[in-house]
Amino acid sequence: MSQNMPMFEIPQQMRELAEHNIEQARAAYTQFMEAAHKAQTMMPANPMTSMIKDAQERAMKFTQANLDASFNLASALAKAKDPKEAVEIQTKYAQTQMQTFATQTQELVRLMSEAAQKAQHKL
Repeated sequence: MSQNMPMFEIPQQMRELAEHNIEQARAAYTQFMEAAHKAQTMMPANPMTSMIKDAQERAMKFTQANLDASFNLASALAKAKDPKEAVEIQTKYAQTQMQTFATQTQELVRLMSEAAQKAQHKL
C-alpha cells in the first residue's frame, strides 16, 4: 500500500448507529439472561440435578461473562475510526478470549468430574 494513499475512516454516523444497535441487542440479551437465571432456580431439586448444580451455575456465569466480552468487543469495534484500529481491537479480544476459554474449560471439567465422583459414591 502506498504511503500517500488516504486511510479509510468509518463515518461517525455509522459508528453511532452501530453503537445504538449494540445497546439494543445488549438490553435484549440482559432480559434473556434474567429469564434463564429464573428458569434455573425453578428447576426441581433432586439428587441428580443437585450434583451438577455447581457446574451448571458456573457455566451460566461463563456464558454471561463471554457474552459481555462479546458486547464490549462489538462496542469497541463500533467506535473504531478505521480498519487498522478494528483489527487491533479484534486481535486483542481473540487473544484474551482464547485464554479465558481455556481457563473456563478446565474449571468446567473439574466441576463435572467432581459431580461424577459424587454420583458414583451415591450409587
